[in-house]
Amino acid sequence: MAKSALQIARASYQPKLPTALQGAVKIEVGASTESVADQAEIAELFPNTYGMPIISFKEGEAKQNPTVGVGVILSGGQAPGGHNVICGLFDGLKVLNPNNKLYGFLGGPSGLVDHQYIELTKEIVDEYRNTGGFDIIGSGRTKLEEEAQYEKGAVICKQLGINAIVVIGGDDSNTNACVLAEYYSQKKAGIQVIGCPKTIDGDLKNEMIETSFGFDTACKVYSELIGNIQRDANSAKKYWHFIRLMGRSASHITLECALQSQPNICIVSEEVEAKNQTLKDVVDDIVTVIVNRANYDLNFGTILIPEGLIEFIPAMKKLIAELNDLLAHNEDFNALETDDEKRQYVKGMLSHDSRDVYNSLPKGIAKQLTLDRDPHGNVQVSLIETEKLLIEMVAKRLAQLKAEGKYKGKFSAINHFFGYEGRCAIPSNFDADYTYTLGYTASILISEGKTGYMSSVRNLTSPAAEWIAGGVPITMMMNMERRHGKMKPVIQKALVLLDGAPFKFFAANRKNWADESQSYVYPGPIQYYGPTEVCDQPTKTLQLEKA
Repeated sequence: MAKSALQIARASYQPKLPTALQGAVKIEVGASTESVADQAEIAELFPNTYGMPIISFKEGEAKQNPTVGVGVILSGGQAPGGHNVICGLFDGLKVLNPNNKLYGFLGGPSGLVDHQYIELTKEIVDEYRNTGGFDIIGSGRTKLEEEAQYEKGAVICKQLGINAIVVIGGDDSNTNACVLAEYYSQKKAGIQVIGCPKTIDGDLKNEMIETSFGFDTACKVYSELIGNIQRDANSAKKYWHFIRLMGRSASHITLECALQSQPNICIVSEEVEAKNQTLKDVVDDIVTVIVNRANYDLNFGTILIPEGLIEFIPAMKKLIAELNDLLAHNEDFNALETDDEKRQYVKGMLSHDSRDVYNSLPKGIAKQLTLDRDPHGNVQVSLIETEKLLIEMVAKRLAQLKAEGKYKGKFSAINHFFGYEGRCAIPSNFDADYTYTLGYTASILISEGKTGYMSSVRNLTSPAAEWIAGGVPITMMMNMERRHGKMKPVIQKALVLLDGAPFKFFAANRKNWADESQSYVYPGPIQYYGPTEVCDQPTKTLQLEKA
């Protein structure tokens, strides 16, 4: 395998561990817990794993640990640092007992069900230390929801002598891990289940999970690109750059990148929803900044847009819900031949308010809303190129203002989407250390016989030596939500808090960022070597939240 100079250098990097994990460990048991909401329902669904205490690790005395076998699963989309979770897990298991074995289930949760696996040896693991991606064993999006799947998993665990499964994933994957832990506890199957918090979107966090891994690296990658574009914009002085960023369910990435790069405009979906804004309102806000800057001959700028914006606009959310109901299994609609016939049919069936919204959309986007559907018959909102939609609507409004003599500038726009560029980046020092510690922590939770826990590492704005490692019951994070028409237990997504310190800082400064031409920040690439204030800093979000 050909390797770059950086790959070769990073292979020798030894991730930092909290002091408490650098020798023998003992557990400190905290108070009992309850779910974040719907306590009675969650307690009934998880009688064996509900109400368990929070656990933290302290320095302890050496003891003998029995031999265990562990299986690990990478679940869902990639996030920088996944390989280091596995490296930390492997190293932790070998320190506890050199005879311990680690197996990787291939292709995600389906590997457990279909019995596809490899034993992860030192030779294999060493090839992936401090690298990006999930290619060591691959990932997948199979949901573990049926008893037949759990039973098939139990069969292979028994064959291989696996006592515990570690699921590395986001909120849905860890919800599945919690259900699996409960099932195996109920059946007394002798299989523990531990989760690790992964997602670049940053929406898996709470009091005990300060951030999900990969968020730091992905935001640093995107912020470098945004900074480069801003330098170009400030040099050429003729383009407005509309930049859509990953994060369908929350705007954490967009907000963090704004805090790092200080663009002229940043849209936060949660604020749009809270203000009950329409698509026209969003466009008008953008237009106001563009017109104001044009008055000073600043016909350029950057605009950050969260991927999930459309679903946060109340009127658009209502329109999409109506379209989902209207077009699901609608043979009359499917029999229509021309786009115009379909458009007229839809307009005739929508409510008055939704019809007005539908009419306001560019024809291309309106067509997309009716044609692109997922297997459940729903609109595929993630395919809507929101940045192109906004460019078209902004250009139309500016043309009207120019005709009225209210806009004297020139508008040229370029669109971008930053998503996959950040998901498999080489992890930052922070993510390399954090993920290694998460994996190492998981090995200790297993050795202590715990199940239904998520690996937790806190105090992350302090040096790594002072981090607090332990475990948090997954049931503590859960609530009941409607999914596919049924109420189900799921981990509660963390949205951007409008009264939180990161958003408040942004809101206090965005007016200056909008008006000035010298406010841009150019973060540059991820730094792996140099002073700690350059190389090891966590995200602005985390720093502001913990200030």
